[in-house]
Amino acid sequence: MRLNQYISSSGFCSRRQAERYITAEKVLVNGKIASHVYFVEDHDYVEVGGHPITQTAQNIYMILNKPSGITCTASPTIAGNIIDFISYPERIFPVGRLDKETEGLILLTNDGTIVNELMKDENHQEKEYVVTVDKKITNTFIEDLSNGVDIYNPRTKSYTTTNPCPVTPLDDFTFRITLTQGLNRQIRRMCRRFQYTVTHLQRVRIKHIELGSLERGQWRYLTEEEIAGLKR
Repeated sequence: MRLNQYISSSGFCSRRQAERYITAEKVLVNGKIASHVYFVEDHDYVEVGGHPITQTAQNIYMILNKPSGITCTASPTIAGNIIDFISYPERIFPVGRLDKETEGLILLTNDGTIVNELMKDENHQEKEYVVTVDKKITNTFIEDLSNGVDIYNPRTKSYTTTNPCPVTPLDDFTFRITLTQGLNRQIRRMCRRFQYTVTHLQRVRIKHIELGSLERGQWRYLTEEEIAGLKR
């Protein structure tokens, strides 16, 4: 197995992060700095930053209804990180992210191979949100959101047009929106473009996986059907 895949499949981190560790020369195989092209064999001893890497017997897949205030990072140096919050006895990490103040569905796993595939396809997956704003929504606002919005990216100092997307009003202040992009703080920036401020944001679905009745702060394992859908 290629080195980055071996590390990620152990649940230590995602494949992308494993590649960063290898580039930074923090990965040792049998006591020697290893390269990206190394293929791990059964007798090899792999370490990342002094931590031994061992294969986990069973893959773990779960969803959490993330509360506001929790940061989607596996870094133990970040207060309020999602790993400390969920306090699972085995090593897992989040797939993608939700903003600290955003609630709802987040996937966690120890399967780095799945993480890599999901992140690679992130901009093509449906992600559904329920959004509450600070003033009464209008038909024009809903139509403008659904047609695509020019939002400013301060990092690149340029505008990006969001993809057209389904938007359905639920009441005077709340609507449902389905995205196929993963732009940073996309929904908040889309609303701000029309002088609306998001007061509550919850993700309720990723692809075929729905939050359902899972209560805030609670988690559950994925069903076999849900796992199969991720691997398809």
